[in-house]
Amino acid sequence: MTKVKSKIATLAAVSWCALSLLGCKEQGPLERAGEEIDEAADTIKNGKESTATKVDDAIDEAREGAKDAGKELKK
Repeated sequence: MTKVKSKIATLAAVSWCALSLLGCKEQGPLERAGEEIDEAADTIKNGKESTATKVDDAIDEAREGAKDAGKELKK
């Protein structure tokens, strides 16, 4: 690979990583539904709720609580 192609490939990789980190902050209803389906499938497959699913649920609840608290403070 030439130096120019190498630099272009590096720039493209860095740009891709940066854009993926700057994605939507809010999940849409279809994305949430997809996560719920994935979690349900994992629960059925494993016979119990996984630790990762429990952590995700706790994070979602904390996020919703923070949003609610922010709305209350704005009032």
